[in-house]
Amino acid sequence: MPDSRPIYLDYNATTPVDPAVLDAMLPWLASEFGNPSSQHAYGKAAHEAVARARAEVAGLIGAEPDEIVFTGGGTEATNHALKGAAHVELARTGRRRLQIAYSAVEHPATVAAAQSLARLGFDAVAIPVDRHGVIELDALAAALRQPTLAVSIMHANNETGTVEPVAAVSAAARKAGALVHVDAAQSAGKIPVDVTALGADLLTLAGHKLYAPKGVGALYVKRGVQVEPLIHGAGQESGRRAGTENVPYMVGLGAACRIAGEKLAGAAARMQTLRDRLWARLAAGLAETVVLNGHPTERLPNTLNASFVGLIGAELLAAVPEIAASTGSACHDGSVTISPVLAAMRIDPRVAGGAVRLSLGRHTTEAEVDRAAELLVERARRLARAAPRSAAA
Repeated sequence: MPDSRPIYLDYNATTPVDPAVLDAMLPWLASEFGNPSSQHAYGKAAHEAVARARAEVAGLIGAEPDEIVFTGGGTEATNHALKGAAHVELARTGRRRLQIAYSAVEHPATVAAAQSLARLGFDAVAIPVDRHGVIELDALAAALRQPTLAVSIMHANNETGTVEPVAAVSAAARKAGALVHVDAAQSAGKIPVDVTALGADLLTLAGHKLYAPKGVGALYVKRGVQVEPLIHGAGQESGRRAGTENVPYMVGLGAACRIAGEKLAGAAARMQTLRDRLWARLAAGLAETVVLNGHPTERLPNTLNASFVGLIGAELLAAVPEIAASTGSACHDGSVTISPVLAAMRIDPRVAGGAVRLSLGRHTTEAEVDRAAELLVERARRLARAAPRSAAA
């Protein structure tokens, strides 16, 4: 029986668990139930499984296994990075008038974590971006004239796919004596991520963005960098995150990272071909009434953020239930709330209101791309024809 569910074009929101990842996890959900802290055979088997997974995660990003801290997800990893560094600084020096700088298009986990530290006396400073969503390096350099604890920068934006000049950001931060936190939740598994090339002191990974389950992630902590634990207890994760290890999910993340590394080049090329095919069909069908948001070339290979000018993205997607995707705006009581990312890019509100994010994955097919383009073009035209009549009514 054919699958009647919508065409899934929301891989940036979450990915399905890879079947090979599930296979790797299953024994640790059943017969292999030992506690990694136990000294008997069951515990030792679990301990070895976690060690293997840690090495697999490290391998994807060019790190050493002892630099990997397993977390409950990307949000926790980012909070641990920024809050952990802040608490170490307070304990070491007591200095409170330091700033934490981040781009104006960061994930809410970064923004909220940085802003929460204002209660401890830190300043949260948003650095502007250009019309493509790229951080303005001159503005960052100016901000770094003030004492700075850390700069947090996403490797690639979750909405537009724009890839940030992380190495340049890191060089500026290092010159100012600041730590560098990189949010690689969206980039890992799609483009190369190497902590040395990026200049990262801390780096966030999220399992459910690269075909592992929800509820597991990792924080890279460069050797020599100290972060205070968020969770205290018996000292698991080398004292950096207490609590009995979630062995099945750690194993799943390790397997997902290994698979991502093996498939990286081929998967990226395939997704980019499909992404460009989708855009070409939308542009051919709608001409100037569809606009690309984000950098035209320095962009994740799977991500297409397009604005259907004059329409509301949420209404368009509601009119195309055959497609599962995300919108950059929200409509409440007749008013449209623009995505903070597109607002920071200074996109015209009439354009930004019609934004739709279409993100592809390993399982996306050419037939799905063609059908999605056909549906979006047809429904966008229909809504555009109906708009004047609705306005007159």
